[in-house]
Amino acid sequence: MTVANIAKKIQNKHNLNHIYAHNVARSFAYMDNFSIGMEDESLKEKPKPFVKWVGGKRQLLVQFKLRNLYPPEKFNLINGRYFEPFVGGGAVFFDLLPEKAFLSDLNNELVITYNVIKNNIDELAKSLKKHKYEKEYFLKIRTKDPKKLSDIEVASRFIYLNRTCFNGMYRVNSKGGFNVPFGKYSNPLICDEQNLRRVSKVLKNVEIKCQDYKEVLKKAKKGDFVYFDPPYFPVSKTASFTSYTKEAFLEKEQIELRNTFLELHKRGCFVMLSNSDTSLINNIYSGHKGVRITKVEAGRAINSKASGRGKITEVLVTNY
Repeated sequence: MTVANIAKKIQNKHNLNHIYAHNVARSFAYMDNFSIGMEDESLKEKPKPFVKWVGGKRQLLVQFKLRNLYPPEKFNLINGRYFEPFVGGGAVFFDLLPEKAFLSDLNNELVITYNVIKNNIDELAKSLKKHKYEKEYFLKIRTKDPKKLSDIEVASRFIYLNRTCFNGMYRVNSKGGFNVPFGKYSNPLICDEQNLRRVSKVLKNVEIKCQDYKEVLKKAKKGDFVYFDPPYFPVSKTASFTSYTKEAFLEKEQIELRNTFLELHKRGCFVMLSNSDTSLINNIYSGHKGVRITKVEAGRAINSKASGRGKITEVLVTNY
C-alpha cells in the first residue's frame, strides 16, 4: 500500500487534515500489520496550543476545512515550507504540523517560551510546578522584569500568567509591561506537562525567531504556504485591542501587510490571512486578481458585558 493510500485512510478514519495524515502515514508505511496503526486512537492526541490566546484560530479551523479554504490542496507535502509570522498561540501550525516550518513573532517573551519548550522541557516543567494559584503570588510574579530573568524563568512566568490571568489575555502597556488582572478560576491547569512534551517534540526541527513579519520575504518562495494572523484592525474607535506588543498595528501597518501579501502572491506562494470584517480590510484586499475574501463566523469572548459577547464575522483572505 502506498503512503498516499495510507494517508487517505488515516485522514478519513481520524478526521485529520491531509498534511498531518501524510506525515503519520509515512511512519506506518512499512508496518507488517497496518491495521494496528489505523486503530491507534493516539493519533487524535496531537499537540495543541500551550497558551490561551485571544483571537486563536482553533474555533475556526473546522469552518476553514469545510469550505475548502485550508489547507491549500496543492501545497506540496514534502518540499513545501510553512511560515507563520504572527504565530501567537500557533493553532494553525499545531493543526497542520508541516514537516518544514518557520514560526516568528514580535513578542519576545512568547518566542523565548517556544524555544524553551523546544529545548528545555524538563527544566520548564519543574519550574511550572512550583507556581501557586493565589492573587498575591500572581501580582508578585507579574511585577517581575523579564529582562532580568533566565529564559526558563521567562517561559515559566509567561505560561503561568497566561493560565491564571483574566480570560487568558496578553496585553502590555506603553512600556511593554504585562498588565492583565488576576483571573478567577476553579482549578487552572498551570502545567499541562503531557501537552507541553508533545509540543516540544513537534518543535524540534522548527525555526522560531523574534522578528518582524516582513522577514518572511527573505525566505518564502513559490510553493510555500504563508499564514498571517496579525493584530486585527479595530471594528470601532472603542474596540482597539492591538496591544500584544507595545507597537501599534493600525491603518498604515495593515496596508503594509497587504503589500507583503501581494508580493508573496506574485511569487507563487500560497497565502492565507485572517482579519476583522471592516471596510478598510475589505477594501485593501479587493480587486486583486486571484485574491478572494471569505466571511467566517467567530466567537467574541472579550467584552466587559455579557451582551457584547457572541458571534461576529471575520474575513479570511486567500490566493488559492
